[in-house]
Formats: sequence, C-alpha cells, structure tokens
Amino acid sequence: MENDAAEPTEPSIEAETQQPPVLPSTEVKADHTIGMLCHLLSLTLLLGVPLGNILVPLTVWLIKRDEDQFVDLCGKESLNFQISMTIYMVIAGFLILLFVGLFMIPILMILNIVYTIIAAIKASQGTSYTYPLTIRFIK
Repeated sequence: MENDAAEPTEPSIEAETQQPPVLPSTEVKADHTIGMLCHLLSLTLLLGVPLGNILVPLTVWLIKRDEDQFVDLCGKESLNFQISMTIYMVIAGFLILLFVGLFMIPILMILNIVYTIIAAIKASQGTSYTYPLTIRFIK
C-alpha cells in the first residue's frame, strides 16, 4: 500500500516574494483616540464637574496639541463648541425670566450631547468634524 501522507514540498518563489498586508499603524489609531477623547471628555460636565466641558478638553488639548495636527484640530473644535454652548446656556439662564429659557436649556443640552457624540465618532474614524452653532474663539 502506498503512503497516503503528502511529502512536504519546498515553498514556491511566489510565496517567498509576497509581502504581508500592511496593517494600520497603532500610532495613527492612538492619535484618533486622543482626538476622540477631546470631544468625549467635554461630557464630564454631566458628571457634575463645574466647567468640566471646557477645562478637561482644554487640558488634553494643551498637552497633546504639539504632537499631532489632528489632535490640535479636534481640541480646537471641541473647545470652541463648548465655550459657545456655555455662553448659550448662560443666556438661556437669563431668559428663564421670560420663560423662553425653560425651553432653550433642554434643547441646548440635547444638542450638546448629540453633536459631541457625532464629533467623537467622526474623530475615531480619523475625520474632522465642524460643529454647527459654534463661535470661533480659538483659531
């Protein structure tokens, strides 16, 4: 009876010249993560941190802005939007006296959360996001 087991063969020349697929660099992914954190950390205000929506992203941005242009862009966008939203909330607070603020505050809170999540998702994909309703304080 013949041996059914196949004998090992020499690898072909094609197999030796093939290159493994290039995987995305972990450094690029890390920069996208830091950019995403610039947006998401603004939600610390919801945890009760006074002005956490500005101070926490500001801290991340100041530490990482010189290391990566994408983080710099995300930090500026996040800070400009959060400063704008804080101003809008203060104005809505004064408008409570006219009962208009009672409607504006919940709407502003929902817009802040929704736009922040959209920006974080875009940043995780490596895409910059420009927030609507934003006053450009930091350029």
